[in-house]
Amino acid sequence: MKIMVTGGCGFIGSAVCRHLVRDLGIDVVNIDKLTYAASEGSTAEIAGSPRYSFYKVDICERDAVLKVMQEEGIDAVMHLAAESHVDRSIDGPGEFIQTNIIGTFALLQAARSYHAGLPEPKKSGFRFHHVSTDEVFGDLPLDGGLFIEETPYKPSSPYSASKAASDHLAMAWHHTYGLPVVLSNCSNNYGPYHFPEKLVPLMIINGLEGKSLPVYGTGENVRDWLHVEDHARALALVVTRGRVGQSYNIGGRNERSNLKVVETIADTLDELVPLNTGSRRKLITFVGDRPGHDLRYAIDATKIETELGWRARETFDTGLRKTIDWYMNNGDWWQPLRASRYTGQRLGTAKP
Repeated sequence: MKIMVTGGCGFIGSAVCRHLVRDLGIDVVNIDKLTYAASEGSTAEIAGSPRYSFYKVDICERDAVLKVMQEEGIDAVMHLAAESHVDRSIDGPGEFIQTNIIGTFALLQAARSYHAGLPEPKKSGFRFHHVSTDEVFGDLPLDGGLFIEETPYKPSSPYSASKAASDHLAMAWHHTYGLPVVLSNCSNNYGPYHFPEKLVPLMIINGLEGKSLPVYGTGENVRDWLHVEDHARALALVVTRGRVGQSYNIGGRNERSNLKVVETIADTLDELVPLNTGSRRKLITFVGDRPGHDLRYAIDATKIETELGWRARETFDTGLRKTIDWYMNNGDWWQPLRASRYTGQRLGTAKP
């Protein structure tokens, strides 16, 4: 089997590439534009494998994408390439419209052309897996409720609106043109190779350096946290065993407030590398809230758990400890990224 992964040099995309090649022995064709948040270093572990190949291609370039599909003989597409930072979508929504909507449209058109020309049984076995976010559903009250696959869409930010649009496009191409689409919506990811502007790595790195730990508003906003390697395992199951035309919610069942996340990072760093100045909790500062900041996200993962047999292996505590250890031991990956491409104090969270 040969799978095309779009955005495979990004945080979640690279985890998918590593899992497919290293753990499952699946051939991977990675296409990535290499924007600011992408790093070829994230796939260095598999770069020398005969099962892995890379093309620097923009998903908006339909003909270029189609050419790769045809030359490589792709069996499935896992579409993760996206602009994903909510703050950046508020500051400059145009790139999100271009990549997440126009790019998905171009990719769907390329896949449609490619699929139409396939012989059987390759044609009936082809899959287009569109990877999305729980943010398309809007938010939930603090005192209850979970997102299910049938939850109505109610996006709040330019980012989530652009992802909602791309979800609808993917399913429309299935219903109208017969493209065999599967869809997944995930909760907040964390783990290794996470771009340094996002909440968890930013707090880890700032904490290591004894810098301020900025938290939006009062820090009460709650997210369901999913380790990126658990997510990669789930995505591999969806693309290989998911039912065509279906969507699958993927969550870690690990709800934490943003403040609790930052406090846990501070406490763990205090245990591992104490500061002479005392507890890192003293570094926590509260900053003006993000416009339209959703209150709570929480995923009901019952469908993928029962239908595909997936379970998250990491609790938030075990996964976060592994993540902190990784950042402490891999400064050679994140330090150049932060020095060359990132100078702000953004507080985002990772979604496809």
